Amino acid sequence: MRSLSQPGVQPTQATTENNNLRQDRRVANNPSHRKAAVNNTGNGKPAANTSGNGNRIDTSGGRGKSTDDKRENYADVMRRYRHERHDCDWWKQHYIVIVLVGNGYYYLDSGYWYPAWGFNPNYERYDYDGAIYTYGNLLPDQVIINVQSALQKLGYYTGDLNGSLGVATRQALTAYQQDYGLDATGVVDEATVRSLGLI
Repeated sequence: MRSLSQPGVQPTQATTENNNLRQDRRVANNPSHRKAAVNNTGNGKPAANTSGNGNRIDTSGGRGKSTDDKRENYADVMRRYRHERHDCDWWKQHYIVIVLVGNGYYYLDSGYWYPAWGFNPNYERYDYDGAIYTYGNLLPDQVIINVQSALQKLGYYTGDLNGSLGVATRQALTAYQQDYGLDATGVVDEATVRSLGLI
């Protein structure tokens, strides 16, 4: 699907911090931490999803459930999230995809980006401390730009397309969600992204 971002808007490029995505990242005695599946294109070669700098991003769901499983509501997604600080070695042992976006590192789990607190203490500025739904191999800021653009076209958002889940974006999301009978969370969840026609 084509991004709705406008020319001149430059989403942050992701960097994967020393992640060897071909290495199995299993954790001893924990079967829920498994190597992410690789999509097969049918020609015997795996389909590699990449970020803007060529690093592979596998959005098959990372640890836990894949994004094809039964949809979860946002409350379930947030129950799974733990605001915990860990060093970069811990994060690399537990999650396959970790990216630097703007001023913070995020990890991918079951189709949502979450802040990776403690991965690098010099990069821990997040506009929102929670899950951000992703689709089409997009990074968190790219998803937010698309949501901002869609909300702007519908008259809910009047700010800049900046990829920030700041106060103005969350207020626009809440108003849209209330008007369309969605859970008024003020955040980017799967139901909202679908309702906006982005997927």
